[in-house]
Amino acid sequence: MDGLNRDLRDYDLIIRNGTLVDGTGEDSVLGDIAIKDGIIAAIGEVQGKAKTEIDAKNLIVSPGFVDIHTHYDGQAIWDSQLKPSSLHGVTTVVMGNCGVGFAPCKKEDRVKLVELMEGVEDIPAPVMHEGLDWQWETFKEYVEALETKKLDIDVCALLPHAALRVYVMGERAIKHEIANEKDMNIMRKLAKEAVEAGAFGFSTSRTISHKSLKGEFTPTLRAHENELTAIAMGLSDAGSGFMEIVSDWNEPDPETEFEVLKRIVKKSGRPVVFSCTQRHDRPDFWEDLMSMARQAQSEGLPIRPVVTPRPIGLLLGLNGSQNPFSGTDTYKSIAHLPLDERVKEMRKKDIKAKILSEDPIKGSTFPLINRIGYAQMYRFGSPPNYNPKPEDSIESLAKKSGVTSAELAYEILMENVGNNFIYAPLVNYAEHTFDVCQKMLEDKNAIMGLGDGGAHVGFILDAGYPTWLISYWSVKKKVFSMEETIRRLTSDTASAAGLKDRGCLKVGLKADLNIIDWEKVGSSDPFMVQDLPAGGKRLMQKTHGYVATIVSGKVTYQNGNVTSERPGSIVHSTKDNAENLEFIN
Repeated sequence: MDGLNRDLRDYDLIIRNGTLVDGTGEDSVLGDIAIKDGIIAAIGEVQGKAKTEIDAKNLIVSPGFVDIHTHYDGQAIWDSQLKPSSLHGVTTVVMGNCGVGFAPCKKEDRVKLVELMEGVEDIPAPVMHEGLDWQWETFKEYVEALETKKLDIDVCALLPHAALRVYVMGERAIKHEIANEKDMNIMRKLAKEAVEAGAFGFSTSRTISHKSLKGEFTPTLRAHENELTAIAMGLSDAGSGFMEIVSDWNEPDPETEFEVLKRIVKKSGRPVVFSCTQRHDRPDFWEDLMSMARQAQSEGLPIRPVVTPRPIGLLLGLNGSQNPFSGTDTYKSIAHLPLDERVKEMRKKDIKAKILSEDPIKGSTFPLINRIGYAQMYRFGSPPNYNPKPEDSIESLAKKSGVTSAELAYEILMENVGNNFIYAPLVNYAEHTFDVCQKMLEDKNAIMGLGDGGAHVGFILDAGYPTWLISYWSVKKKVFSMEETIRRLTSDTASAAGLKDRGCLKVGLKADLNIIDWEKVGSSDPFMVQDLPAGGKRLMQKTHGYVATIVSGKVTYQNGNVTSERPGSIVHSTKDNAENLEFIN
């Protein structure tokens, strides 16, 4: 009889005595949350019993975080843990951004898409060749492949424009030929089918920084307005989905390109999000972009910028995929050696002299190295210094020490047995302050994101942006309240993606939650792990302050440690995620 009573408990899980921050921006309240069958069943003073109870006294209980800009398209196939994002309170990600991904894809085009992903998102080709089982050709079959996976978080997939274009146009797409009427009709049909199969929209790239490892520009770079409109109309036909775009805003000029976006939204009725950062060569231009987006919103056109809570920065090191000397012939000759042996070689005077005398740019496969000088490189340190001043640059320190910048960079890389990093902020740092990031975040039309979880595995680690938003902007600087910070990580991002069943603490919604020790939220120093397919390495960090992360009512992480639960899966889009938008067809 006692056993029968235990099986008939009212709920599966009750979280008691927590400070509930519901994700809407409203003031927190004290209370309990009860979960049954993966759904929030009761909120307030819960009287029933549960199989498991968690005391959250003096802790924050929030919805799980939603990250709308990631690249787990491959990792979700080969790994059940979508770290680093899942370590940072993220319970749902949108992947397939920047126009790159793996479906649809014909067998003969697999290498093309791998090369593009390797160049654009710095995921090594051997990792993808071993990790991807290619049990698909169409986007629907890719979704079906993901449906068989048991993950620690939920994933939402975008239809990547590059994959779609190559699938339809073949080599003509690689050569940037203009899509003809037949091409566009097929793209529209496939976009509709992708959304009906579960896609949350489509993504595209119009930036010259997105190249394959061979140096070829992304196939979508010069896609015309008619082609983009046709794909967006495919979303409209399906009644769901948003468009994600990254652009240089150079051709023919920013205002003209933004008007293209507005026309696409007016025609298709689908929302648009775009990446917005401060370029150091055009330090004020981001304000124009955000102003144009606000104006579009005032006209009833949902166009929103996605921004970062700190500068996007490269971590250059001997243990990573790139460093200032990666392109030299001598370094390449020893790059295959284990780190300790490589450091031993690099300490030899003749090896050092050769590396320092050789051109690091000529032989580099890393296009960004052309944009970075030693005036923009800094010793990363421990704890990490994300806010260095001009006098901290390698160039400045070298002048003071009477050595060349390259010599000092070389020595920094050798410190800590070769485990040191050089930090090179690429965007949002023209004035050597975080002021631009703060101004961007203060725009209520802006979406917090761009952490790129799953990408740039060997030299960028920004998937922890949610943790940074909490620890720096809310706890340390107190610029944003706890309630507003949680809103930006939950209901705001969920709404932007078209997710209606999560992002708030509300009865009937999905039980994705975080239990947080707010003042203690933070991250460890970045470090390298070798856990990818084919022995690939990636940057990782530990977190603290997340007492528990819960997905569909199951505890997936406790105090930064993964559990055995894998309740996550592919999420299917629902019709219609832009119901308040007036359609103008």
